[in-house]
Amino acid sequence: MPASSSKPALLVRHLGRTDYALTWQAMQHFNAERTASTADEVWVTEHFPVYTLGLNRQGVRLPAASDIPLVMTDRGGKITYHGPGQLIIYPLLDLKRHGLSVRKLVSLLENVVIDWLAEHGVQAEAKATAPGVYVQEAKLAALGLRIKNNGSYHGLSVNVAMDLSPFKAIDPCGYAGLAVTQTQDLGLQLTLSQAAEQLTAKLLKQLEHGIAHD
Repeated sequence: MPASSSKPALLVRHLGRTDYALTWQAMQHFNAERTASTADEVWVTEHFPVYTLGLNRQGVRLPAASDIPLVMTDRGGKITYHGPGQLIIYPLLDLKRHGLSVRKLVSLLENVVIDWLAEHGVQAEAKATAPGVYVQEAKLAALGLRIKNNGSYHGLSVNVAMDLSPFKAIDPCGYAGLAVTQTQDLGLQLTLSQAAEQLTAKLLKQLEHGIAHD
């Protein structure tokens, strides 16, 4: 079905570098207060160093004593790391408005990253058993979502040009020995703002033109 012409405009907010916990609280508040006429928003940010632990906490290896804080959050998934140089995109969407299920939203976000990398000559893939985007078995982008009252929050992280060493203290996304990579190490000479501009444009095109619909 085509996208509805009556959908409110989709707003993009560039937040700069933010505290994870404060941003999470703001997303919860936005989702709780939104109504049927509230415009969807996409928040673009990067976080100060933080480990985040999702709702799937069984068997998770926690980092040893560290000056990096650990936040137990309400997204799906296990443990990951966020830090400067990693692009964060939070789609705050009314799923019904876009004809999206949770699985479709995950696939949409994965495909946006995969298509973007392909435009830069990098072949990437998604895995049915482990959400995210992988380049030669190394994880480049992670996904973790929360759906409440038909609204989505949390979202997508893409490693661009960051210190990857904190990932060594955890099993990324719960997978022991999982390698991680970033666009800088794949030869993409993009700043965080350039990556944000390109990926956000592709995401908006998908949402606004109804490509997410069957």
